[in-house]
Amino acid sequence: MRIWTLHPGHLDPQGLVALWREALLARAVLRGQTRGYRHHPQLLRFQEHATPRGAISGYLSVVHTEADQRGYAFDRSKIGPVRDCDRIATTRGQLEYEWEHLLRKLRRRSPEWYRRMRSLMPVAHPSFRLISGPVATWERI
Repeated sequence: MRIWTLHPGHLDPQGLVALWREALLARAVLRGQTRGYRHHPQLLRFQEHATPRGAISGYLSVVHTEADQRGYAFDRSKIGPVRDCDRIATTRGQLEYEWEHLLRKLRRRSPEWYRRMRSLMPVAHPSFRLISGPVATWERI
């Protein structure tokens, strides 16, 4: 499971579809609708949020908007209600780690997308607020 700190606009088509599925799985976990993945490290930052379900719904809403802009038909009804909630603090180190990780994936999987992305500066998903710091302790390097 990879719930990217990066803005979904950085993801190639395969990555965006995978993110949608994985974030929906995360939503199910946070709602207590699954036995698996309950202790997955990617979920920790959502689980620690004051309103975990609201945080993941807001996250999914941005992914849906990106998909919609690309002409994909993701089912918005799977998100549920979206309300304003506090952004999740995440470190620049985490964002930079994910950026390098994504570029490695894109180089192999989507060379054309890689060429479009490699010279850009990474942007965080709007659900996150960047702070200084290293890669998150929950990240598996």
